[in-house]
Amino acid sequence: MKLRKITVAVLGCWLLSGCVGTPDGTSTPLGQLVVAAPQVADERYQLEVAKLNEVLSHGAEELDSEAIGQLLYRRGSLYDALGLNVLARIDFNRALDYQPRLADAYNYLGIQYTQIGQYEYAYEALDAALELEPEHPYAYLNRGVAAYYDARFDLASADLQRYFELDPSDPYRSIWRFLIEVEVELEDATEQLAEARLEHASDKWAWGIVDLYLGAMSEQEFLQSYATQSMASDETLAERMCEVYFYLGKYKQLQGEWDTAAVYFRLALTTNVHMFLEHRYAGIEMDWSQQQALAAAQR
Repeated sequence: MKLRKITVAVLGCWLLSGCVGTPDGTSTPLGQLVVAAPQVADERYQLEVAKLNEVLSHGAEELDSEAIGQLLYRRGSLYDALGLNVLARIDFNRALDYQPRLADAYNYLGIQYTQIGQYEYAYEALDAALELEPEHPYAYLNRGVAAYYDARFDLASADLQRYFELDPSDPYRSIWRFLIEVEVELEDATEQLAEARLEHASDKWAWGIVDLYLGAMSEQEFLQSYATQSMASDETLAERMCEVYFYLGKYKQLQGEWDTAAVYFRLALTTNVHMFLEHRYAGIEMDWSQQQALAAAQR
């Protein structure tokens, strides 16, 4: 136990002392980044939307309310994946008119309302999802993220702790818990992240993000080791780089490098990986980083 506490303390000190950097002490140039081509809208999704349009336009009279609700929900999820958010919200709301107990539709609406800053609607939708399905796999995450962007860090912390406990081996759960806790107390958040890494780290690539945040590797080492390495067979470069860009942006925010953070978030948006959480919120993060950069320049 004593050894673990010492290790946690050392890992935490690396971040708190600001010793993270490339071997020559400078930041990694943005020019060294791998730039992924934007992900092209999946043709299969577009074809399925066309088929659903046909069924809903000409065959809906033969279907019961539950079936129509499911079809509208499916089309909404396809619109969401294609980045057509307004059309997605319309379909999710219509799906609930036909099938009011569709927890997944409420979950999607919670995400959508968070993206446009309508937090009360987001809480209402995500509360409904959890009331209908108390063990919903993502509603705690999404409600916690909504609270995070609404600066209600006590609520966000409770939800992300619950989400983390459901699967501590998932590195993203540790990362998001850290990003929320760091708004309250950096030292405690860092120690908590280090403990999670010691107890649950595996060969999942995203644990490299944890090592970056803890100072166990430099930004350059992270890019060389994880930007394009160990990609799954069903993973595209755009998907990997969407995550890499986003979490590098959050890393730069922690260092107070707001201009660079904004660039990373803009790069995350250019990947067009609309389904990824990191793409969904990169716009919010980019705007916030630009505001902070402007405020710093005026001081």
